Amino acid sequence: MEDMSLPKDALFLGFDSSTQSLKATVLDSNFCIVTSEIVNFDSELPHYKTKDGVYRDPSVNGRIVSPTLMWIEALDLILQRLKDSKKLDFKKVVAVSGSGQQHGSVYWKKGSSGILASLDSKKRLVDQFGQAFSTKESPVWMDSSTTQQCRAIEEAVGGALELSKLTGSRAYERFTGPQIRRIFETQPEVYHDTERISLVSSFVASLLIGEYACIDHTDGAGMNLMDIKERIWSQKVLEATAPGLEEKLGKLAPAHAVAGLIAPYFVERFQFNKECLVVQWSGDNPNSLAGLTINTPGDLAISLGTSDTVFGITMDHKPSLEGHVFPNPVDTDSYMVMLCYKNGSLTREDIRDRCADKSWDIFNQSLKQAPKLNGWKIGFYYKDHEILPPLPIGYHRYTLENFDGDTLDGLVEHEVKEFDPASEIRALIEGQFLSMRGHAERFGMPSPPKRIIATGGASANLSLLSSIASIFGCNVYTVQRPDSASLGAALRAAHGWLCKSKGNFVPISSMYKDKIENTAFGSKLVATAEDDKLVAKYGLLVKKRMEIENRLVQKFGR
Repeated sequence: MEDMSLPKDALFLGFDSSTQSLKATVLDSNFCIVTSEIVNFDSELPHYKTKDGVYRDPSVNGRIVSPTLMWIEALDLILQRLKDSKKLDFKKVVAVSGSGQQHGSVYWKKGSSGILASLDSKKRLVDQFGQAFSTKESPVWMDSSTTQQCRAIEEAVGGALELSKLTGSRAYERFTGPQIRRIFETQPEVYHDTERISLVSSFVASLLIGEYACIDHTDGAGMNLMDIKERIWSQKVLEATAPGLEEKLGKLAPAHAVAGLIAPYFVERFQFNKECLVVQWSGDNPNSLAGLTINTPGDLAISLGTSDTVFGITMDHKPSLEGHVFPNPVDTDSYMVMLCYKNGSLTREDIRDRCADKSWDIFNQSLKQAPKLNGWKIGFYYKDHEILPPLPIGYHRYTLENFDGDTLDGLVEHEVKEFDPASEIRALIEGQFLSMRGHAERFGMPSPPKRIIATGGASANLSLLSSIASIFGCNVYTVQRPDSASLGAALRAAHGWLCKSKGNFVPISSMYKDKIENTAFGSKLVATAEDDKLVAKYGLLVKKRMEIENRLVQKFGR
């Protein structure tokens, strides 16, 4: 049997450049965590004046961006902390990889490749990139200002389903293609002054290798620009987006490929080994897929963070008008399927502040106090413009009368202005997970799943996980750490190193097969499925919720 072991003293460093923070996780060759670090953007880099890591533009409806330099300064800070902590010997790090919030984009000014190639190790990174960008604000996944551009791109290629066949998704406001088209149309001087467009993932990888890094196939699929089957840029969509775009995007690469060696800057300033590999960075959800060790169709992951996502694996690409299909970052033969919700933790915090005196303890007590099924009260809560379904900001509440839980016959619904606090909290939580179940079933994800692995910051809340188990009708597991994206990035660094040393792709599961429970990737059962009758009643609620949702979309949908 082929040896898939890693060098005994080797360390693998994974980053996650997310919406609100930059995290780092270091693994040893047995996949145990050596150390970790985090930089919170709002509190630790307050001079950028972000809220939740972003700026919301009051002058343009739906425009949400982040300051590009903030991400660079966070990298300065986290590496310095790792150095000062004495918990990490940079010389032992043989590979680095990372995760970037999906769909965020960076616009490098003409001539910036020269800045990347000539970094001065005596200076901080942030002090050397002040003039490197044609716009200092990066559109991020929360942005919804490109509806017009989405429709134009879909129309140019023959419709939404045709674009989904080509790229894995219909046009979405947050996707990079529509964002680029909007910049080309509204800021043509920015577009023409740009020599390279990076995703957040390839942007930080570029800093690490001292030259422009490729966009990887998996994160590239979140742009509405890549032919998902051929894994090359689609000429049809490029032409529908902006002129001369292919040259600004550079080449694509597999997620397990090596982007380059660590730049001399990091060798001199932090004493990295000059042979340290930088493995292609990818998106945060693909890295979570790796970090949760989801390898087979049937398992689902639910990530509960600033955005909520549901994702799993499929062997074929089925085009759809909702949800997304990406190449699997750790398997060249399968696809990752995903649903994304913009109203995640920030909306839960909003209801907590209104109904639970800003206390998670009171919030959880109230959730338990209100009965399962919530006395047939259901709600829709959108603090931000929602992606799935495409609805504007607004809260909608309904009571259902004559509902016996066995049939929808004779049921009457009434829209109401408010619920009592406990019912409001349960309506929010059940509403989020009923929506996930309804859209997952419509998208062709397994129902019920074999199991669900929960991750993200809110996966530490057992009350939420209990609701997931009840609604989906399957057991729910968690991993040791909720930050599965940086953990997955460290695992992908090891995987990329192994593929490079073997000279060909090897399955990632071969690295931890039969020993996963003794690693940082072991999972534990935290919530069990309820009785079949309750699951069936939730199934009827899902059906009713989707009916109401469809009417809301017809009335208010963007």
